[in-house]
Amino acid sequence: MINRLGQVMVYVNNLEKAKEFWTEKLDFIVLEENLEIQGLRRIEVAPKKAMTSIVLTDKAFVAEMEPEMNLGTPSLMFFTDDLEQLYSDMTEKEITLGDLVTMPSGEKVFNFADDENNYFAVLEK
Repeated sequence: MINRLGQVMVYVNNLEKAKEFWTEKLDFIVLEENLEIQGLRRIEVAPKKAMTSIVLTDKAFVAEMEPEMNLGTPSLMFFTDDLEQLYSDMTEKEITLGDLVTMPSGEKVFNFADDENNYFAVLEK
């Protein structure tokens, strides 16, 4: 029986730039950096105290090893307690942001892009 989601693979073109984005702009921490399997280097990052992590993985290497693998960016929804403050902080860090939107349900949400133009969303919850 599955009891939780452990990791999400995000395939990137530049591991160092991706690491910098997630750690310096979003304040994630590096859980493991030199995860190397058969020459594939990966970097595991996560928000502090998170149960699920993101494993940044070299897209070109995976494409070469597994040509049929879907390397598209997963649709990730992050949660925050203070959406407006996070939006303000991300604006100051010059992160590409979508509009802050209030859904018909009353929930507030916005999306943001990493340095490779992969988009993710944040919901106040």
